[in-house]
Amino acid sequence: MATTVRRAVLTLPAAPLGPENPLPALCPPPAPPALDERARRALPRDTARQAAYGHLRSLLPVRIRDGYGRQRTETRVEALVLENAHLRATVLPGLGGRVHSLVQVPTGRELLYRNPVLQPAAFALNGAWFSGGIEWNIGATGHTALACAPLHAAAVPAPDGGTMLRLWEWERLRDLPFQVDLWLPRDGEFLYAGVRVRNPHERPAPVYWWSNTAVPETPGLRVLAPADEAWHPTAEGALRRIPVPEWEGADRTYPLRSTHASDYFHEVAADAGTRPWIAALDGTGGGLVQTSTSLLRGRKLFAWGSGRGGRRWQEWLTEPGTGGYAEIQAGLARTQREHVRLEPGAELSWLEAYGPLSADPGAVHGPDWAAARAAVGKALEAALPRERVDEAYAAWRAAADTAPGERLARGSGWGALEVLCGRLDLPGTPFTGADLGEEQRPWLELWRSGALPAAEREEPPGPTLVAPHWRDMLETAPADPLTEYHLGVAQWHAGDAAQAVRSWERGLPAARPRWPLLRCLAAADLLVGDPERAARRYAEAFADLAATRPDGEAWDAAESALGREAMTALLDAGRPPQARAVWEGLRPAVRELPRFRLLGAMLLAAEGHAAAARRVFEDGFELPDLREGEEVLSEVWTRITDHPLPAAYDFRMHPPSRNPEPAARKPPAPGPAAQGPAGPEPGRPEARRPAAG
Repeated sequence: MATTVRRAVLTLPAAPLGPENPLPALCPPPAPPALDERARRALPRDTARQAAYGHLRSLLPVRIRDGYGRQRTETRVEALVLENAHLRATVLPGLGGRVHSLVQVPTGRELLYRNPVLQPAAFALNGAWFSGGIEWNIGATGHTALACAPLHAAAVPAPDGGTMLRLWEWERLRDLPFQVDLWLPRDGEFLYAGVRVRNPHERPAPVYWWSNTAVPETPGLRVLAPADEAWHPTAEGALRRIPVPEWEGADRTYPLRSTHASDYFHEVAADAGTRPWIAALDGTGGGLVQTSTSLLRGRKLFAWGSGRGGRRWQEWLTEPGTGGYAEIQAGLARTQREHVRLEPGAELSWLEAYGPLSADPGAVHGPDWAAARAAVGKALEAALPRERVDEAYAAWRAAADTAPGERLARGSGWGALEVLCGRLDLPGTPFTGADLGEEQRPWLELWRSGALPAAEREEPPGPTLVAPHWRDMLETAPADPLTEYHLGVAQWHAGDAAQAVRSWERGLPAARPRWPLLRCLAAADLLVGDPERAARRYAEAFADLAATRPDGEAWDAAESALGREAMTALLDAGRPPQARAVWEGLRPAVRELPRFRLLGAMLLAAEGHAAAARRVFEDGFELPDLREGEEVLSEVWTRITDHPLPAAYDFRMHPPSRNPEPAARKPPAPGPAAQGPAGPEPGRPEARRPAAG
């Protein structure tokens, strides 16, 4: 059977993504814990160097995705299907190019954890993410900002004369184009993924890549890799080397034998003699294996663990009773703390392979770890010799520049804007004028005429571009309030907070409306440590928005986002009356949103009405954008009552603190739940899943 690529439509219970948050993400994303000198000395030199390189200042120019809910309806989802006689891969180009399903055709066995629903949750760098399948994480430490974004897709001739599916996009956090070519050889039993990341700029760029594969927690599931040691986060945020498979009295290669959510970065030797692979095999010795060419050296097991919090999170991401999952992952570096340097004009490319594997269950689950590893390695070599992977990579690499044919799906227009303005040549991944849309139009005009066009109608400002060449154009453009707004955002991203504040203050007197600039100034006040002035400006910004807001989805999103930030800042500053004024200024439909139900309870608690605050919890609500590691539910509950936390609100990934800080006074964690200006929450790293899964 020749490989085919066809369109398909899935019908799945799905929660709508909703609009993007229109407020620029000025808050820095949560960073991995800083490593002190002692912790750095304990790491290999390349890991210590790469762990200190390339951390994000902000999520700009990406916007936060926090407009989703938890009401799911039957939804038609566009899919692309690759199939040969052995495998059928279903890909969702509109949702980050996720491989949603990988089925053995002869047996009908699903090799991946296929989520039966599409439920966004606040796990990605910019918010919305969903679990299951194979995801392609590019950008920075964390789940990619493209997790729920559309990618370009087209059919391309495969090296063996068949057809492969090309996915490509412009990754905006690093301004780098990438592609993933999915290929099923005519008689092959493995899905190949050829990956390329290019740096078309005249400056080096930090690169992060991890391919994350969700596998079902089948009975006896064991995860094996060619390693005798692994790196595991400590309570202080360092990385310690631990033995594999047994550590602290339990065999950690069985995901359910960890109590809390845990990461294990396998120490796979980087020398040419060690083949990189990772396998998830059930009690019968069968399951999925992933291998690659040597550049993709990192391998990791993520386990949710058997604790109450981990199980609750699994239910939150899908439906109760549908089974849990673990993740096997592969990356460019040893750990997910690291970014690798990509020189100007250079590229990184490699080939991955995913497929079924069966090995002797007695050896796989036996007490001898070396024998278990050897049995799986031998079975892999028989199913897919290493030389065949290297040959497939060479053949694919010769086809990586091939121009794609008919477009099967369309991504964003940001790559087309950068290619046009930078006069870039990127064979194999066409970013064309047909990709340009309304969001790119003002920036195309700035490039052509030197000025941003005046807004045609009153609406929240659109996205800001922050790369150096766009900042330069804004600095020489006519200084109207909209330009000063965008210029300040770009300067803030560049680390020039003082100049950003001056730009926003220059634009404020003539601005109509004033709230976008006031909000930026308020966020800056909080981030530089002036909560009192921030509270005043937030109150003024929300009053301005409430007085001028028209109807429309974008305005609803602005009211919700600014209302959340303003109430949080006012409560943190000890100003319940002003927070009450914001609450009263919200439209009734907004006050009924789950995040405002919680803020209402916090407001009642701050006003001394603990019983009324508790009734909010008793009436019931769910926070769709509850961020992993965020313990605001338990903190507010502890503030208003001594009763045990109800199970429906228990997302704690570690035992509760003996002396919890009052929730209404604690700064919000950054991210979709509250992208106002606060630093990351303290907590035990092994009890909070790292952002990259």
